[in-house]
Amino acid sequence: MDHPVTGSEAHSHADRGLSRRGVLRAASVGAAALGAAGALATTAAPAAASPDAAARPGNRRVPRDRISIQLYTLRDQLAIDLHGTLEALAAIGYTRVEHAGFVGRTAAEFRAALDAAGLRATSGHAGIPQPFSASQWEQALADAHTVGCTYLVHPWFGADAAGPIRDGDKYRAFADDLNLAGELARRAGIRFGYHNHQNEFFRQTAEQRHGFDILTKRTEEKLLHLEVDLFWAFRGAQDPVDLFRKHQRRIRQVHVKDLNANGSFEDPGQGLIDFGRIFDQARQFGLDEFIVERDDAGTPPRNPADALSTARAGYQYLASLRY
Repeated sequence: MDHPVTGSEAHSHADRGLSRRGVLRAASVGAAALGAAGALATTAAPAAASPDAAARPGNRRVPRDRISIQLYTLRDQLAIDLHGTLEALAAIGYTRVEHAGFVGRTAAEFRAALDAAGLRATSGHAGIPQPFSASQWEQALADAHTVGCTYLVHPWFGADAAGPIRDGDKYRAFADDLNLAGELARRAGIRFGYHNHQNEFFRQTAEQRHGFDILTKRTEEKLLHLEVDLFWAFRGAQDPVDLFRKHQRRIRQVHVKDLNANGSFEDPGQGLIDFGRIFDQARQFGLDEFIVERDDAGTPPRNPADALSTARAGYQYLASLRY
């Protein structure tokens, strides 16, 4: 990124063909799956939506008070009716949300709307400034405090105008900035994290390592935790179980986003990903938040009303899952 990105801007900032909005508006998500639906299906394990998966033996469950939703899923609904949409989420059963900016409000106004609905924004997405600016980042941290966040997560990296970044030095420079941001967040009493897409899993030119390896090895664990987006991990040909084994307690949050047969988005529990298998591995590592998300809510052929359907399906799936 070549300019500061904070709050909701981080979610609309194009990653030149592989960003959320860029991919979705071009209606190319299925094609961008690189013809990998079959391969992903075998990697993702049995469908979580099947009766056998839903009735998985075991008495472990996702604690309801740790189920959250990334509000990017409901961006169009929130723009139309902030208060009504937040109230609808509370009626579904959510107590936590993860914000993606403040929908044109100040942090204080957004906090007031959350309070009125009985919700807490325990986490938020905000991009660190590029080039890094301590003063700008400190303002983002102050806003996070106002909203009530425990976590603040950088939402996006790994591509530029030319496509996926294949220069390890760019990852190393960005990792150094993540450390700077993490130290300021630590001093402010906020846990700073990083959210992946698939671009980080490209091998870097003249190196055997991929970008995610560089980021995780160069950043300090005490300054940066991981928020693993399970959908994008699979799209990057990664098994999240392996990521949990490798990074252990560093993974504090996950985005619960499902994968359909075309390699595109699906409501949680309706696609190919066996979430119970992943959560069974994660349980020993202190996973704190299970965050429902679907990137294409409100994007044709879907409409804004579909976002609440996704929110309901995601919450019900996680609340009923046994593994």
